[in-house]
Amino acid sequence: MFKPVSSKVDFIAQEQEILDFWKKTKAFEKLLELRKASPKWSFIDGPITANNPMGVHHGWGRTYKDLFHRLKAMQGYQTRYQNGFDCQGLWVEVNVEREKGFKTKRDIEEFGLAEFVVLCKQRVLNYAAVQTEQSIRLGFWMDWNDTEFLRRLSTLLGEDAQQVITVQGPKGEVTDSVERIIGKLGLPELGGSYFTFSDENNYTIWSVLKSCHDRGWVYKGTDVMPWCARCGTGLSQHEIVTEGYQELTHPSITLRFPLKGRPGESLLVWTTTPWTLTSNVATAVGPELEYARVRQGEEVFYLSKGTLHMLRGEYELLEEIIGEDMEGWEYEGPFDELPAQVKSGAPDAHQVILWDEVGEEEGTGIVHIAPGCGAEDFVLGKEYDLPVIAPLDESGAFVEGFGWLTGKKESESAEVIFENLDKKGKTYKVEDYTHRYPVCWRCGEELVFRLVDEWFISMGE
Repeated sequence: MFKPVSSKVDFIAQEQEILDFWKKTKAFEKLLELRKASPKWSFIDGPITANNPMGVHHGWGRTYKDLFHRLKAMQGYQTRYQNGFDCQGLWVEVNVEREKGFKTKRDIEEFGLAEFVVLCKQRVLNYAAVQTEQSIRLGFWMDWNDTEFLRRLSTLLGEDAQQVITVQGPKGEVTDSVERIIGKLGLPELGGSYFTFSDENNYTIWSVLKSCHDRGWVYKGTDVMPWCARCGTGLSQHEIVTEGYQELTHPSITLRFPLKGRPGESLLVWTTTPWTLTSNVATAVGPELEYARVRQGEEVFYLSKGTLHMLRGEYELLEEIIGEDMEGWEYEGPFDELPAQVKSGAPDAHQVILWDEVGEEEGTGIVHIAPGCGAEDFVLGKEYDLPVIAPLDESGAFVEGFGWLTGKKESESAEVIFENLDKKGKTYKVEDYTHRYPVCWRCGEELVFRLVDEWFISMGE
């Protein structure tokens, strides 16, 4: 009456039997036919990036999607069985660059932008085929593309994107160039998964931007943002907050900022980003924070009481003051001789300002401010109307106006900056410091904060 059930179950073989049963009986197609006149349940797939084979986390998410489709179908609804593939962005580009051995954006330009775009599209089509096969193996029901068709398009695109071909769609044959056939993937005439490099998707994005522009909402402004010199692009704060920090060790420097009108007296300032010292315009203290005036040998230093451990050797405590008593003190910057400093007027603007965010968790309780090199610095600079000096180009190299540093990469500048400060007698001490530091989640490059021109959409209205 019943078939015998083995106590040793081969789950993989069992899964293959089920997949084969669905295929032979056209189970998915029959479900679509059964529900075609039923009430609709909206499903829009958040697309997976077609850049590599799926990981376990992708399989997990896809299982949930399949679960809800099956539940709603069993409840009598007609659902939208259209998978999506995300085709754009630096994820794809970075992998193609690695395959070609490219190191910078300049390598892409020398290779050819159009040729590079073709390689990116080919990668998407090939991995869309791989992910489709993985999803089918997972048991995910969707209106899938034929994977050999996707691979064929990839090959034809590399041969001649403008050659005219004819392909079979759900409602008949479609004839067009290879490039335009690829641009129509996911549309009703071709069916299957939607691809974000489709013509419709791109034109829709431009239409939205045009609509915003027509309303006067699009404007160009400046901002300091996290920047990847290798990728040559900015990142959002969201991108680095979610997965963009690593424990890294950098050389930190504590240095003297000599006070004007106070011979032999200096502020002690600490930083882990010595390249930003070239663009210093102010220093900030906590208005309610307690500061110490101490003597070491022939010198007098100022730093917060909670950071006296930063001092080397014995010292004599001369006086205690609070931060607001230091407001307006003028000082000599570490690189006032650089043309960029002179041009900005910063050497005449150097002074101590008040900032509630200054603390004692690290450093000396005196923060050096460079509005062209830090997001918080930029905001503070606007509040105090400070000069802004932007030292780096998109590749992370110093621009004109920085003398012996011009053309040198920020990542290679620490040692020569330390040597220069040593010669000028500004260095107090240099030591390694381990901290959480932002990196590019795509390529792993350490980020810098850079002043850039950006397009914005005004959200006020």
